[in-house]
Amino acid sequence: MTQKIRPSINKNSRMSKGDVRFETGIIILLGILTVLIIYPLVYAVSASFSDALDVAAGHVILWPVNFTTDNYAQVFKNQSLVTGFRNSMLIMGMGTALNLVMTILAAYPLSRRDLWGRNVLMKLITFTMFFSGGLIPTYLMVGKTLGLMNSWLALILPGAISVYNMIIMRTYFTSSIPYEIQEAANIDGASHFGTLLRIMLPLSGPVIAVIGLYYAVGHWNSYFSALLYISEETLQPLQLHLRKILILNSSQTMMDMASDEAARQAMRAETIKYAVIVVSSVPMLIIYPFVQRFFVKGVMIGSVKG
Repeated sequence: MTQKIRPSINKNSRMSKGDVRFETGIIILLGILTVLIIYPLVYAVSASFSDALDVAAGHVILWPVNFTTDNYAQVFKNQSLVTGFRNSMLIMGMGTALNLVMTILAAYPLSRRDLWGRNVLMKLITFTMFFSGGLIPTYLMVGKTLGLMNSWLALILPGAISVYNMIIMRTYFTSSIPYEIQEAANIDGASHFGTLLRIMLPLSGPVIAVIGLYYAVGHWNSYFSALLYISEETLQPLQLHLRKILILNSSQTMMDMASDEAARQAMRAETIKYAVIVVSSVPMLIIYPFVQRFFVKGVMIGSVKG
């Protein structure tokens, strides 16, 4: 006779009531946090497509009221905002490219076991994460000594490399790519530069994508450096123009609103502000889906730095 073997049921696989309550609480908490994070963006989009009077009256909660695209028409008719958008795109592109090149060129030799004195170099480099020259010496060096006032180089060169991101990339090179592959390439006659281009970089897609996203977001959101070094309006990035709109709107709300025309201008400035916020967020929202598949793997690399 053939005896049927019944699969054993692991009783430990069943969740206890405490575990169920814990997971339910976590799901509810994450749901609340998700709503709190997403709602401001949803409100900004809805307000940007709504009439200024309805936004000022508080009628806009979730959906646009009296749908209109006049706010975006005003944004794109403003040549300074269009120029600022173009400038931000160029600064982000050039800055991110330079950041990645500098980070890779620093991380690869520091990941090599045969680099003499690499531990000392790492300590010296890490020291710069905790101590800096300060704002005024940096301004004097960049603006006066190097003469980079009203130049995009003043926004790119001072932050050409991030020590934190370099350490993450170095950790990826040492922990995720076997060192024996590099040794085999050297035995086959490959130079260090050839090993970097033909072996290390093709295997480092996740970390390059994530670090590139970090750099790009940093350049896109940065405005303080431009506030210090860029006074020509034709060279200013979009974030600086957005700051001007916010300051203008704040100053108008403090004025005497006895005039109906002044009140209408203040309300229109409020809705235009939301339109500019949405426009300034679009590039990052477009870039992120292409990087998202690398994001989890790339971010986990930073959990262990060696």
